[in-house]
Amino acid sequence: MQCYDELVARGLIAQVTDEEEIRKMVNEGKAVFYIGFDPTADSLHVGHFMALCLMKRLQMAGNKPIALIGGGTGMVGDPSGRTDMRQMMTVETIQHNCDCFKEQMSKFIDFSEGKALMVNNADWLLELNYVELLREVGSCFSVNNMLRAECYRQRMEKGLSFLEFNYMIMQSYDFYELFKRYGCNMQFGGDDQWSNMLGGTELIRRKLGKDAYAMTITLLLNSEGKKMGKTQSGAVWLDPNKTSPFDFYQYWRNVADADVLKCLRMLTFLPLEEIDAMDHWEGSQLNRAKEILAYELTKLVHGEEEAEKAGEASRALFKGQGSLENMPSHQLKDEDFNEEGRIDILAVLQKSGLAPSRAEARRNVEQGGVSINGEQIKDVKKTFGREEFSSEGMIVKRGKKNFMRVMA
Repeated sequence: MQCYDELVARGLIAQVTDEEEIRKMVNEGKAVFYIGFDPTADSLHVGHFMALCLMKRLQMAGNKPIALIGGGTGMVGDPSGRTDMRQMMTVETIQHNCDCFKEQMSKFIDFSEGKALMVNNADWLLELNYVELLREVGSCFSVNNMLRAECYRQRMEKGLSFLEFNYMIMQSYDFYELFKRYGCNMQFGGDDQWSNMLGGTELIRRKLGKDAYAMTITLLLNSEGKKMGKTQSGAVWLDPNKTSPFDFYQYWRNVADADVLKCLRMLTFLPLEEIDAMDHWEGSQLNRAKEILAYELTKLVHGEEEAEKAGEASRALFKGQGSLENMPSHQLKDEDFNEEGRIDILAVLQKSGLAPSRAEARRNVEQGGVSINGEQIKDVKKTFGREEFSSEGMIVKRGKKNFMRVMA
């Protein structure tokens, strides 16, 4: 199966502008494509996973990816899918986040020998002359058409600032600059970016003529990726200091039954034939599919050794097989115990990081969401002596997915 057909079979492509031409370019390795990343944090999260995996697949087929970091647009903020205005970041914060992104992206994308590029749109956006931009770029955009775009209509009721209104022009200008500077002939983005991307294609046509070649593709990145990248406790980060390899593994191990095969197709590099064979799996077999998903994605982000450790800790926790050594742990300090050498359950939850405060810990216990070594704790005044912590510690669970091995 050729590259483009595999992208379609894996459910990655939602809409394209010229499928025949795009299929030819991708399959022949002639696409120079970009995907944008908004540097709003110092780590990528699993909501970016689909984009990173897509870039890796296309590069493996001989195409050249450009990771565009929105250092310039990050100074404005993207209104797409939002009901409020983003907080503006300093130049220093944006640069730090960009540096972190490249380190993480290098696990997916080969940046050596001109095989891929990482560029920052601050390089051209921050140097723009306002009057020149109005004359040369603003004249190519219809306000009426812009207001019909879904990303703006969502914000109109609560108020759309003039600052945010310019975002479409800035993103369109990105494609124009990438086309001129690097020969970028294709752009990928989430389905909520479709209007912005079409604006970039139109700007190239208007400024450089009909013979200037530009293609646009959109894929279900935001609608699927953002859902996968959020949990009740916040984002699942690719940075191991923010989300441990064990927690990362557990996130994918706990995906919904209805999503596991979709995630395997979209995010792993397992052969489609192998995944298709799982279509009729049920019960324990479906749990095995989740373990495969968790292992493959943890290996991709954190390496094979960490994936093995996370898998072993998970099996020890849920099946009584293997060692608990590799699951997240917390060592209590002497001062955490009272004069009698005891510590209460609320302190255990708070000190271990499973609850942000004693008040939240109390609510967790009262709602029946806390257990230790498999036994539910219902008494908020429950205490433990130092001697009750075994050599392997206590396995403390809050909710369905949050675990900690607490040592004394």
